[in-house]
Amino acid sequence: MKISNLEELNTPCLILDKTLLEKNCSLARKKCAELKTILRPHVKTPKSIEVAKIALDNQVGPITVSTLDEAEYFASAGFKDILYAVCIIPKKLARLEFLQKKYDCIIRIVVDSILVAEATVDYSNSHSTKFEILIEIDCGEGRSGLYVEDKKIVEISKIFSECNKTNLMGVLTHAGHSYSTDNKTEILSIANKEREDALAAVKYFLTFNHNNPIISIGSTPTMLFASHLNNISEVRAGIYMFWDLAQASRGICKIEDIAVTVLASVIGHNYQKKKIIIDAGALALSKDISANRFMPEVGYGFVCDPNSGKYLGLNISEIHQEHGAIDISNPDWFDNLPIGSLVRVLPNHSCLTCAGHSSYNILENNMIIDNWRRTNGW
Repeated sequence: MKISNLEELNTPCLILDKTLLEKNCSLARKKCAELKTILRPHVKTPKSIEVAKIALDNQVGPITVSTLDEAEYFASAGFKDILYAVCIIPKKLARLEFLQKKYDCIIRIVVDSILVAEATVDYSNSHSTKFEILIEIDCGEGRSGLYVEDKKIVEISKIFSECNKTNLMGVLTHAGHSYSTDNKTEILSIANKEREDALAAVKYFLTFNHNNPIISIGSTPTMLFASHLNNISEVRAGIYMFWDLAQASRGICKIEDIAVTVLASVIGHNYQKKKIIIDAGALALSKDISANRFMPEVGYGFVCDPNSGKYLGLNISEIHQEHGAIDISNPDWFDNLPIGSLVRVLPNHSCLTCAGHSSYNILENNMIIDNWRRTNGW
């Protein structure tokens, strides 16, 4: 694309700092190398081929996705080793089979249900289709998965042991509850349980025809604070690529590490209510405010200088669908941020903020050098 200044961009839009992205990704790869495990980046936040390649040091290595749309998007770009880390249901197996055959790839799937295990085996046998399976283990998040002591693990392993085409490869767990604390000792405790439960679950498999079971764990905080990851096959993490204020509020990253912002324009001055109005509302920023209960002053995002990215001491205090409001106590801000001027907003939750946009404007050396598309949908 033609090199642009920020002033030439339509707002609201995403700005992605390429230098920060590369630094964040390099540090995560280094951490996993120190822990002697594979990094399988979770690309549900960026949903971008270019970002995924940077996360993998310009390779098309193993990735994690959260929708079949993502799986197809990345498979079409040459990614062959994909983990769909959301429990499969029977009616999605046909699409999964189609994608694997069309793109000559493996899209590994997750189950935590006897019913789905049986349906997957039936589909595999009747369509002569190969699937690779992980059983999801709940290590404390309380979302999906089976407790490590659950007898269903044995029953599911037996179901897959009787299928020639489909292979039970191992287990998957996710310590999503590690995002709920800023206590480093507690995060370490969660990381230890995540690892221990995943390793223990494999021992409950009734039969297992794979010599090196896959032990797949992951969250950014537990990856960073784990004391060791002995016998863990891979780590799935993703928010480290962009970071956000939710992570900064817990001390997992610094505000200066956040690579993605929303560029917005000032569209009005409300002198009666002492508000500056911008053109970025709920659809551009998300409504995620509760994620930052550790940093309550953040509102719906920190307001920053458009060029330097430095925090101005203001926040987004109110949002509507296409409007955001900045409460001000000093009326001088009406002069400092005139109508038509730009601001950049640091997001509370990068995953949801990015979901409202179709592309990233790539910032490098204070210039917009490219535009990278992203996928959305299921």
